[in-house]
Amino acid sequence: MSAPQEEALARAAEMFRLLGDPTRLRVMLACLEGPAPVGAIAEAAGASPSLTSHHLRLLRAAGLARGRRRSRQVLYEAADAHVRRMLDELLAHAAHPHEEGSQTEI
Repeated sequence: MSAPQEEALARAAEMFRLLGDPTRLRVMLACLEGPAPVGAIAEAAGASPSLTSHHLRLLRAAGLARGRRRSRQVLYEAADAHVRRMLDELLAHAAHPHEEGSQTEI
């Protein structure tokens, strides 16, 4: 594989690693609702504001979330439509019942 493909694979693996934490995933899902302050995201995720801020920092660094300052507070949301679609598809897939050992052609 070429270097750019390796870099993209490494970034994708890091994104999935970050989303593998249930609290962080709830924080990210709360960001899909539109721009919101840390307090609202924390409440939706069932986490403390300080833990939510920590998770948001990691999600921003990975390019999954973005923050926009509005006067004295920062509003967070999903970074872009790609992230939104990825999470929508992930949740749809997780909600679909799968039989153990069944194989699906791609």
